Amino acid sequence: MTVRADGDEALLRAVAQGDREALEALYRRHAPWLMVRLSRRCSDPGLVEEVVQDTFVAVWRGAGRYRGTGEVPAWIWGIGIRRLIDRLRRSPAAVMREVPHDEVSISAEDQVLLGVEHGDLGTALGRLSPELRAVVQATVLDGLTTKEAATLLGIPQGTVKTRAARARRELREALA
Repeated sequence: MTVRADGDEALLRAVAQGDREALEALYRRHAPWLMVRLSRRCSDPGLVEEVVQDTFVAVWRGAGRYRGTGEVPAWIWGIGIRRLIDRLRRSPAAVMREVPHDEVSISAEDQVLLGVEHGDLGTALGRLSPELRAVVQATVLDGLTTKEAATLLGIPQGTVKTRAARARRELREALA
Protein backbone atom coordinates (compact mmCIF):
# COMPACT_ATOMS: atom_id res chain seq x y z
CA MET A 1 0.00 0.00 0.00
CA THR A 2 1.49 3.33 -1.05
CA VAL A 3 0.92 6.48 0.92
CA ARG A 4 -0.09 9.44 -1.20
CA ALA A 5 1.34 12.79 -0.22
CA ASP A 6 -1.06 14.75 -2.44
CA GLY A 7 -2.95 17.59 -0.84
CA ASP A 8 -6.62 17.14 -0.03
CA GLU A 9 -7.83 19.21 -2.98
CA ALA A 10 -5.67 17.23 -5.42
CA LEU A 11 -6.98 13.98 -3.94
CA LEU A 12 -10.56 15.21 -4.23
CA ARG A 13 -10.03 16.15 -7.89
CA ALA A 14 -8.62 12.66 -8.47
CA VAL A 15 -11.65 11.13 -6.74
CA ALA A 16 -13.89 13.13 -9.06
CA GLN A 17 -12.07 11.43 -11.95
CA GLY A 18 -12.77 7.98 -10.46
CA ASP A 19 -9.44 7.38 -8.69
CA ARG A 20 -10.18 4.83 -5.95
CA GLU A 21 -6.68 5.12 -4.49
CA ALA A 22 -7.27 8.84 -3.94
CA LEU A 23 -10.49 8.04 -2.10
CA GLU A 24 -8.63 5.51 0.02
CA ALA A 25 -6.00 8.15 0.85
CA LEU A 26 -8.69 10.65 1.83
CA TYR A 27 -10.37 7.99 3.95
CA ARG A 28 -7.14 7.07 5.78
CA ARG A 29 -6.40 10.74 6.36
CA HIS A 30 -9.85 11.91 7.50
CA ALA A 31 -11.94 8.97 8.75
CA PRO A 32 -10.23 8.77 12.18
CA TRP A 33 -10.94 12.35 13.22
CA LEU A 34 -14.42 12.19 11.68
CA MET A 35 -15.15 9.10 13.76
CA VAL A 36 -13.99 10.87 16.94
CA ARG A 37 -16.00 14.02 16.29
CA LEU A 38 -19.17 12.12 15.40
CA SER A 39 -18.70 9.91 18.47
CA ARG A 40 -18.92 13.05 20.57
CA ARG A 41 -22.44 13.55 19.24
CA CYS A 42 -23.74 9.98 19.25
CA SER A 43 -23.16 7.16 21.73
CA ASP A 44 -23.91 4.37 19.24
CA PRO A 45 -20.53 3.32 17.78
CA GLY A 46 -22.19 1.19 15.11
CA LEU A 47 -24.23 4.13 13.90
CA VAL A 48 -21.15 6.36 13.89
CA GLU A 49 -19.23 3.80 11.80
CA GLU A 50 -22.12 3.60 9.32
CA VAL A 51 -22.26 7.38 9.07
CA VAL A 52 -18.52 7.58 8.38
CA GLN A 53 -18.89 4.98 5.63
CA ASP A 54 -21.91 6.85 4.21
CA THR A 55 -19.90 10.06 4.31
CA PHE A 56 -17.12 8.63 2.17
CA VAL A 57 -19.62 7.10 -0.26
CA ALA A 58 -21.02 10.63 -0.59
CA VAL A 59 -17.48 11.97 -1.10
CA TRP A 60 -16.99 9.40 -3.87
CA ARG A 61 -20.25 10.33 -5.56
CA GLY A 62 -20.04 14.07 -4.99
CA ALA A 63 -16.35 14.92 -5.33
CA GLY A 64 -17.06 16.71 -8.61
CA ARG A 65 -19.36 19.14 -6.79
CA TYR A 66 -16.59 20.42 -4.51
CA ARG A 67 -15.78 23.93 -5.78
CA GLY A 68 -12.66 24.66 -3.77
CA THR A 69 -14.32 27.15 -1.47
CA GLY A 70 -13.26 26.24 2.03
CA GLU A 71 -11.11 23.42 3.30
CA VAL A 72 -11.71 19.81 2.27
CA PRO A 73 -11.91 18.60 5.90
CA ALA A 74 -14.66 21.16 6.58
CA TRP A 75 -16.50 19.93 3.47
CA ILE A 76 -16.19 16.33 4.67
CA TRP A 77 -17.33 17.34 8.18
CA GLY A 78 -20.39 19.03 6.70
CA ILE A 79 -21.31 15.85 4.88
CA GLY A 80 -20.67 13.72 7.96
CA ILE A 81 -22.66 15.77 10.46
CA ARG A 82 -25.59 16.04 8.05
CA ARG A 83 -25.52 12.27 7.49
CA LEU A 84 -25.60 11.78 11.26
CA ILE A 85 -28.55 14.15 11.59
CA ASP A 86 -30.39 12.29 8.81
CA ARG A 87 -29.77 8.96 10.53
CA LEU A 88 -30.92 10.33 13.89
CA ARG A 89 -34.14 11.54 12.29
CA ARG A 90 -34.83 7.98 11.16
CA SER A 91 -33.54 6.38 14.35
CA PRO A 92 -34.06 8.81 17.25
CA ALA A 93 -33.24 6.11 19.79
CA ALA A 94 -29.52 6.78 19.31
CA VAL A 95 -28.45 8.68 22.40
CA MET A 96 -26.53 11.90 21.96
CA ARG A 97 -23.61 12.49 24.28
CA GLU A 98 -20.46 14.47 24.77
CA VAL A 99 -17.33 12.37 25.22
CA PRO A 100 -14.83 13.59 27.84
CA HIS A 101 -11.65 14.89 26.22
CA ASP A 102 -9.48 12.26 27.90
CA GLU A 103 -11.36 9.44 26.12
CA VAL A 104 -10.24 10.45 22.61
CA SER A 105 -7.10 11.45 20.79
CA ILE A 106 -7.05 15.17 20.09
CA SER A 107 -6.70 16.52 16.53
CA ALA A 108 -4.96 19.82 15.76
CA GLU A 109 -8.36 21.48 15.28
CA ASP A 110 -9.58 20.20 18.63
CA GLN A 111 -6.34 21.35 20.28
CA VAL A 112 -7.06 24.89 19.09
CA LEU A 113 -10.61 24.61 20.40
CA LEU A 114 -9.27 23.35 23.73
CA GLY A 115 -7.05 26.43 23.87
CA VAL A 116 -10.12 28.60 23.43
CA GLU A 117 -12.02 26.56 25.99
CA HIS A 118 -9.40 27.05 28.67
CA GLY A 119 -9.17 30.83 28.27
CA ASP A 120 -11.72 33.42 29.37
CA LEU A 121 -14.17 32.20 26.77
CA GLY A 122 -13.76 28.63 27.97
CA THR A 123 -14.43 29.67 31.53
CA ALA A 124 -17.56 31.53 30.41
CA LEU A 125 -18.69 28.55 28.31
CA GLY A 126 -18.11 26.27 31.30
CA ARG A 127 -20.49 28.37 33.38
CA LEU A 128 -23.34 27.87 30.89
CA SER A 129 -25.89 25.18 31.64
CA PRO A 130 -25.39 21.95 29.65
CA GLU A 131 -28.45 22.81 27.55
CA LEU A 132 -27.09 26.20 26.54
CA ARG A 133 -23.58 24.85 25.98
CA ALA A 134 -24.93 22.12 23.67
CA VAL A 135 -26.69 24.74 21.53
CA VAL A 136 -23.53 26.87 21.33
CA GLN A 137 -21.50 23.83 20.35
CA ALA A 138 -23.94 22.78 17.64
CA THR A 139 -24.58 26.21 16.13
CA VAL A 140 -21.28 28.01 16.64
CA LEU A 141 -18.55 25.37 16.84
CA ASP A 142 -20.12 22.88 14.44
CA GLY A 143 -21.74 25.51 12.22
CA LEU A 144 -25.13 23.84 12.07
CA THR A 145 -28.30 25.67 11.13
CA THR A 146 -31.03 26.11 13.72
CA LYS A 147 -33.01 23.33 12.07
CA GLU A 148 -30.02 20.95 12.02
CA ALA A 149 -29.16 21.75 15.65
CA ALA A 150 -32.78 21.13 16.64
CA THR A 151 -32.72 17.71 15.00
CA LEU A 152 -29.32 16.84 16.49
CA LEU A 153 -30.34 17.90 19.99
CA GLY A 154 -33.89 16.57 19.78
CA ILE A 155 -35.53 19.89 20.64
CA PRO A 156 -37.78 22.30 18.71
CA GLN A 157 -36.19 25.01 16.52
CA GLY A 158 -37.71 27.73 18.68
CA THR A 159 -36.00 26.25 21.73
CA VAL A 160 -32.66 26.32 19.90
CA LYS A 161 -33.17 30.00 19.09
CA THR A 162 -34.20 30.84 22.65
CA ARG A 163 -31.27 28.96 24.17
CA ALA A 164 -28.82 30.54 21.70
CA ALA A 165 -30.04 34.03 22.60
CA ARG A 166 -29.81 33.24 26.30
CA ALA A 167 -26.32 31.78 25.86
CA ARG A 168 -25.14 34.89 23.97
CA ARG A 169 -26.52 37.14 26.70
CA GLU A 170 -24.85 35.09 29.46
CA LEU A 171 -21.54 34.98 27.56
CA ARG A 172 -21.60 38.77 26.98
CA GLU A 173 -22.17 39.34 30.70
CA ALA A 174 -19.44 36.89 31.70
CA LEU A 175 -16.90 38.39 29.30
CA ALA A 176 -17.70 42.07 30.04
